[in-house]
Order: sequence, then C-alpha cells, then structure tokens
Amino acid sequence: MKGITGVAIAAAVVAGVSAQPNVHNHMHHHMHRQVKQQAEKRGVVVVTEVVEGPTVTEYVLAGAKLDEKKAKDGIKKGAYVVVGTSVPKFEAPPVSTSTPGVKAAQFFEDKSTSETPSSSAAPPASSAVSPPSGGGLNSPFPNGKVPCSKVPSDYGAMEIPWVQNGGWTTIMEVGKLIKGVSLNHIVQPKDGKFCCPGRVCSYACPPGYQKTQWPEENQGATGQSVGGLYCNDEGFLELTRPSYPTLCEPGAGGIFVRNELSKNAAVCRTDYPGNEMMSIPVDTQPGQTYPLTNPISSKYYKWQNKPTTAQYYVNNEGLSVQQACVWDSTEQPSAAGNWAPTNIGVGMDDHDITYLSIFPNLPTSNAVLNFNIEIEGTYSGECWLRNGVYAKANGCTVGVKKGDTATLVFKKA
Repeated sequence: MKGITGVAIAAAVVAGVSAQPNVHNHMHHHMHRQVKQQAEKRGVVVVTEVVEGPTVTEYVLAGAKLDEKKAKDGIKKGAYVVVGTSVPKFEAPPVSTSTPGVKAAQFFEDKSTSETPSSSAAPPASSAVSPPSGGGLNSPFPNGKVPCSKVPSDYGAMEIPWVQNGGWTTIMEVGKLIKGVSLNHIVQPKDGKFCCPGRVCSYACPPGYQKTQWPEENQGATGQSVGGLYCNDEGFLELTRPSYPTLCEPGAGGIFVRNELSKNAAVCRTDYPGNEMMSIPVDTQPGQTYPLTNPISSKYYKWQNKPTTAQYYVNNEGLSVQQACVWDSTEQPSAAGNWAPTNIGVGMDDHDITYLSIFPNLPTSNAVLNFNIEIEGTYSGECWLRNGVYAKANGCTVGVKKGDTATLVFKKA
C-alpha cells in the first residue's frame, strides 16, 4: 500500500496452472470492510493498487478519480473513510500440464451509503396477483413474475436474515440497466425498503451451489462487482443472465469439508459478485460432511475478463453462523467475521485443475484458529494448518485433478 495503511485484502481468486514448479504465483485478492457504522456518512474512498507490473495507486470517490493530494488531505482530516488493499502471494504446487498460467482477478468495490434507515418493513408487492410457486433448486425462475418483496426461496435461494437486508445478501441501488453501459453510481441503501425498483438484489444458495445471476454487461465502471436479480419498474424480479434459467447451480464439485470437532464450525463464503460480505454459511456440524462450492472459472463471474473463484472464512469452533457470517461479530470482534483467523480459496481453472488453498487472514486478523485443518484425498502439493502453523508461512495450495476429490477435515488442535 502506498501512503495509506489499513484493513486490506487477502483471498480467493485462483490463478491458472504453470508448466514450471515454484515459479507461478497463486494469487488471492479480496476487499475487506474497513468502515464502521459511525463512519458511514463520510465519503468512502476506494484505493486501487495495481501491482502486476509497475505499481499504480488510484483514489476513487463516488465512482470518480480523486486527486492524490486531495484524497490524502481528506483522509487525514477524517472527511473520507479508506478502503485499502494488499497483495499476498502464494506458490501453486507443480501440476502436470504444459499450458501457460492465467492471471487472476483483483476484487474492488465502491461502498457508499448516505441514507438513514427509515423503516424496517419491506414495501408492499406491486401486484395483488399471487406469485408462481417454484419447485426448488432445479426449478426455472419465471422472469418478471415474482415480486421483489421476498427472497425467492421456492426457486432455491436461501434467506439470510442476520445481515438485515430483508433476507437478501446484498442490495445495490443502480438505477436503469442499459445493455452495455457500465454502472457509474452504485449505492448500498439503508432505507429499509430492501429489494425495490432500480436495485440489484443478491442472494445465497445452499452448500455446494452458487448463484447464477449477475448483470454481465452492467458491472461497476470503476471495478465494483454487482450480482443478483434486478427489480424492475413494476416491482418484479428479472434474471440478469437469462441464459441461466435457474437461480443456483453446482460448481465443479470434488471439494468437501468434514467436521471432526465436538461443536459446529462456521465456514462463510463471500457474496461475490456483490458486497463481498462473508455472509453465505456452511454451518458444519460434528461428524458431518458438506460440499464446498467449487466454481468453474470458464462459467463463473469474470472481473474485467479475469477468472475469479470462491473465498471462505473459517471461524472458531462453537461460534454460530449469525455471529460468524457477518462483517462484525459482537461475540468475537477481533477473531470472527471479517476478522476470522483463516481463509480458504477454491476454484477450477480452464484446464480442469482445482486449486485449494488454506491461508491466514492477513493483514486483517492476527487471530489463531482453535482447531486444525488437514486435507484428505488425491491431490498434488502439501497443505495443512496445525496448532496455528501453516504448511508454508503465508499459506499453502494444492492442485486437484478433475475426477479426484479433496476433503478439508476439521480436527482438534
């Protein structure tokens, strides 16, 4: 970071494979929250640091570039809140292939809210006609026929009540969606209206599944990620990727997590594309095994035409998802949520190799996970977390070929 320090990035973008062992950097980037409630009425400055090649630092306020001196003066005087970035790097294990690697994406988001909550109730549905009833995960979504007033759980979406968005994971005020036009003004409103006309409303899917919807031709003009269904002028939900008729889809599969502890352990995926809050839960219970969604890079969200994958936050044993899958945990404010001790990154690249990473949530958190993580299955490389120590100092990565499986096992320290 040039000139500014603060809570920063760590996490789950997975790069492609390399023909040479130990020379390809397996990179992870993620936007972390830095602002508290009391700071939300100040301007939010996004500091974008591009590090592949010459380092370039830009300051963005409300979608527009800000002069460096003006930005620093405003930050010093407390007029602006900074969202920062950092760039940890990881080495991928050798994988049998001769295909050059693919550079991974960097995740940045412009977060700005200035509205004061006025109501906690969702607006009434725009029509008295009963919405169609879906048949679950594999049921096609009826475009433009389901009211925006409720998360469409009949079609596989999960309500997440603890983030206080009416069950949605992210609400973004974007205005009109015009084909091919980038979004220059994006606000995360706090007016209590939740999903209503002019907003893109993101949602969670069950373990092993991920959302299919994001406006591919209407992403943020300065790198913000926008995901979910669009609420049209009539107050009904529209698909933002009509070629994908269901709301949730499985990834490549092959990656699991098993809890061998005596209590639950919450694993929280970031809502991406969206506000990147770690709000999507896998509430692992003792003795149980769960699929961990493994995105396929060729089908999943592209950030500025670069492949992205999934990031998970691993919280201490015994913490509920309501306290773990949030920005700020009141029970463990320095060791949960955005400050969880450990991250997991997973995704399959264009050559059918899944990269699975375990790494510390640095520089955001210095917390130590209160259990160990081992990987069982068929994979290349070495990766584990034992008594707070990783296989490699900054984290580790293994490669899993298509058709093979790997299971992250939570064990007593």
